[in-house]
Amino acid sequence: MSGMTPSPDPADVRAQWTRNNPGLDTSPMEVVALLKRATGLLDRAVEPLYEGAPLTAPEVDMLIPLRHATGPVIARRLAANLGLSRAGVSKTLARLERRGFIARTPNPADRRAALVTVTEAGARAVDDLFPRQLAAEVALLANLGDDREWVLEALARLVEAMESGQSRP
Repeated sequence: MSGMTPSPDPADVRAQWTRNNPGLDTSPMEVVALLKRATGLLDRAVEPLYEGAPLTAPEVDMLIPLRHATGPVIARRLAANLGLSRAGVSKTLARLERRGFIARTPNPADRRAALVTVTEAGARAVDDLFPRQLAAEVALLANLGDDREWVLEALARLVEAMESGQSRP
């Protein structure tokens, strides 16, 4: 990692905020900073795979559940399963539809919701890109070793806590 400026220690940043704003609850900062750092590292690891590719990494993430769905999916369910906003999913689906990677048809059961399916072009693109993304992720996470299960449990607990925190008023 030569040439890279190390990230500021989240505990130091938290201490600075506490000094300047003693009443401010800075407790989430350490967890959020690590999540952002991990996300940045993951994004950088897969970024080269998508240079010049027909899809972006977020588009592939959206196509994967459609690729393996046994039938059409509604955007609202896709957004909920991916933990994304409906508006963001709708915009991404519109881009994918314009480029021929998905098809949307009217939902006979609910005129407000379209049925979304992956096209053959979308399936081929996912089948080409996703295995290469997985290989990059395998390499990135290879050093977890025996800690893998512990990390998975901790992340599952984090997601559970965040989901229950969202449901509070």
